[in-house]
Amino acid sequence: MTIDKSLKSRKGIVRARNVLTRAEQIEKLREMDRWTDGVSPIGLPKVRVYKVVVKKKKKKEKTEEGEVAAAPKKAAKK
Repeated sequence: MTIDKSLKSRKGIVRARNVLTRAEQIEKLREMDRWTDGVSPIGLPKVRVYKVVVKKKKKKEKTEEGEVAAAPKKAAKK
């Protein structure tokens, strides 16, 4: 059964995948210098998949107008 076009996400999968294709495994092994040409792609060694954690951006505390509006309130308390 296929998924309707309206239900598919446009960017593809957003979360981290824990299973790589053979081509992706070989690519990672090449980056780590653990792959030599001529070796069978069957029975590849395990490749660790690191999850990328994105930190949330901090919101700006107050705009310049907000600081100006907050100043008279502080003066009124004194």
